[in-house]
This record gives sequence, structure tokens and C-alpha cells, in this order.
Amino acid sequence: MDASTSALATAIGDRVKEQRQSRRWTLDQLAEAAGVSRRMVVNVEQGAVNPSVGTLLRIGDALGVGLPALVESPRPRPVAVTRKGEGAVLWRSESDGRGVLVAGTELPDVVELWDWTLGPGDRHGSEAHSEGTKELLQVRQGSVTVEVGDESFVLEEGDAVSFPGDVAHAYANGGTEPAWFSLAVFEPGAGSGHGVEVAGA
Repeated sequence: MDASTSALATAIGDRVKEQRQSRRWTLDQLAEAAGVSRRMVVNVEQGAVNPSVGTLLRIGDALGVGLPALVESPRPRPVAVTRKGEGAVLWRSESDGRGVLVAGTELPDVVELWDWTLGPGDRHGSEAHSEGTKELLQVRQGSVTVEVGDESFVLEEGDAVSFPGDVAHAYANGGTEPAWFSLAVFEPGAGSGHGVEVAGA
């Protein structure tokens, strides 16, 4: 991991550990609630891995917090400004693709704003999010193929699409030039899908 990725992984680990300990959960309890391995929870808390977006969503849901709460610095003020280059890079590809969470709201109805770049041949698959999740995507440059369930849509520069995020979906760039798109994700009642009851908690 490079320095910025390592710093983000450490910050995420600290927040996950803090949230877990505030609930007096063991590592095993969080792992069970999130549906991930104990080793993964340990690695995340130690900042030893750059967890996937799906893993972070499961852990955040189990802890009852939204994804932005795990990756952004606490901000006591109601207005939060993210300067250029300060967003949390949560996905990278070998073709210089990046998924950057640039802004997000707090629970219970979480809205996330993402800035995505897909290199030629890049594809990012996403498992189904919590029930009721909606996504809005607009292509800013290049061509992006959006896969939603069994359907596939090719979007060119300026095109936009809205679709349910509670089914498996993916974003892909089948072209030879980089593609860039903005993505908004609305997740109502974030953090209420898992971890309501944890054995021994």
C-alpha cells in the first residue's frame, strides 16, 4: 500500500475498533454480525489491509454506522467541505482506476457522493446493498457500461442512469480510453440490516 492508502486503512481500523469496543463486542461477535472472517476484522482493525467496499459496508452495517462514518474524519459542524484530493480512495485498479468517496451524510438515511475513474478494461462489481438502496450515475467522460442484475446499459458522456442498488451491479469500461463518472448512493436506514442481535453481546 502507498502512504495515502496506508493512512486511510489505519484510520478505518481505528474507527472500526472504537465502534466495536464502544459496544463491548469481541472480534468474533463483530465478525459474526458482519458475515466476515475474524481474521478480516483483525486485519481491518490493524490497518493491515485495504478492505473492499463490500467488506466495509458489511462491517459498517453490523456496527450500525454508515460507510462515511468509517472513512471520514469526525466533523462536529453541520457543513462538511471535502477539498480536491481529500476524498477517501476505497478502490484502485492496475489501470489507474479509482473509486473515491468524496462526501457523505450521517445516519439514518445515508447519501454518498463518489467520484469514479475506470481505466481501459476496468470493471468493478458490487454485491447487493441493503434493501431500498438507490444509485444515480452520470458519465462525465468516456463510455461506461452499467450492469444491473441481468441487464446491461452502455452510457456515453453526459448520459445518466438511476437504478436499484439492492441488486448485484457493476460498472465497466470496455473502451480504450479512461472513463470518469459521478455516482450518488442513497441508503435509507443504513446500519439497520445486520448486527441487531449479536450472540453474547
